[in-house]
Amino acid sequence: MDAPTLLWFRRDLRLSDQAALVAAAGEGPVIPVYILDDEKPRHRRMGAASRWWLHHSLAALDRHLRDKGSRLILRRGEAAAELGRLAEETGSRRVHCLRHYEPWWRNAERAVAKTLDLVNHDGNYLAPPGSITTGSGHPYKIYTPFWRALREHMPPPAPMSVPHVIPAPETWPESDRLEDWALLPAKPDWAGGFRDEWTPGEEGAKDRLEDFVPRAAAYDIDRNLPSDEGSSRLSPHLHFGEISPATVWHHVVGASGDSTTFLKELAWRDYAQNVILQFPDYGSKNGRETLDGLAWRTGKTADADRRAWRLGRTGYPIVDAGMRQLWATGWMHNRVRMIAASFLIKHLLVDWRDGEAWFWDTLVDADYGNNSVNWQWTAGTGVDSNMFVRIMAPLVQSTKFDAARYIRQWVPELADIPDSAIHDPEAAGCRPDAYPAKIIGHREARERALAAAKRAR
Repeated sequence: MDAPTLLWFRRDLRLSDQAALVAAAGEGPVIPVYILDDEKPRHRRMGAASRWWLHHSLAALDRHLRDKGSRLILRRGEAAAELGRLAEETGSRRVHCLRHYEPWWRNAERAVAKTLDLVNHDGNYLAPPGSITTGSGHPYKIYTPFWRALREHMPPPAPMSVPHVIPAPETWPESDRLEDWALLPAKPDWAGGFRDEWTPGEEGAKDRLEDFVPRAAAYDIDRNLPSDEGSSRLSPHLHFGEISPATVWHHVVGASGDSTTFLKELAWRDYAQNVILQFPDYGSKNGRETLDGLAWRTGKTADADRRAWRLGRTGYPIVDAGMRQLWATGWMHNRVRMIAASFLIKHLLVDWRDGEAWFWDTLVDADYGNNSVNWQWTAGTGVDSNMFVRIMAPLVQSTKFDAARYIRQWVPELADIPDSAIHDPEAAGCRPDAYPAKIIGHREARERALAAAKRAR
């Protein structure tokens, strides 16, 4: 029997439209493997919410592989070293995988290629990052022209089918037990809301897509209304590669109505990967130097404000609702993410990197490209970003996007406040004792932020 091929899974935990699987299965016996590598990413190791998702996604992937006569081999350690050990144990010299663009994965791929025949495939994005370029051949830094250029290459290729058979090796190498990785919270078990909200895995992704497709045409308006179910909630499934963006594109375009707004959001994932491909340290370094000298607040008072923001105790109901939703479910409505991020950066004058790190730990869809690009866009530090002096008014945003029902759901102290007052119960004179007063007034915060930006310039 031919030596088996290693199929290296990372953020591509699916069998459908999986180019690396199709290629590996066409060559002979396949050993699917997932390596929990906390060494290569270092401080970018997956956060707690992502680890919860990973546990369930790996369990689902193993079940699907076993239905095909295969199984998932689990190893823990530095990826290149573990793949090398598996190659020695099995006689394999060839590795198939989907290409990844986070700096630590690019380093890992280079390390693997030094000792094994590494075959990279595309399939985690609508177009391979770096392939959409300007007329002069340079990658785009600004989203709008990137989107226009990407559209010229769409639709993406039709999704690949799952192989009828995944050839198995004569013998299987040893595998870790998923339970021994301790990816799930125990004492305390804070994941009850996660279990109620999410079904990680390929089947869960398909269900989310099926639910969203009839609503895709209304996304342009509904996506901004936190109280309505306008979001697709596909982001964690896309991040972990349980469904391909090509699959999402073809299903949404095949539905009735104009889905352009949603497709532009899907393309934002591609744009973010293009940014980190050009700027690998985008998660820690300003894309623009103009605000490098901004004096972020530090010390005990700033720490207390940061803690209040994390706990959803700022006195701004729309901000607090979002932060509590994040803690309970590992996800936050997109409009509220922008409001909450802007509040931390500009109302509290806390470094955007602090907020990015908190989202990295608490979001089930924590993605290096998206997270970094979105925070820098809000902070005004990105290569394509909002201006720092554009400061969101959370109370206005809450009223404009009709967030009353959303606030009642996540801030139960305000459940009995009428719609006319719930966005700012303090100003309306009906703030309950159980709910905190504003930690800073909007006008005061705005003036402080503008003054700090002026000094930095």
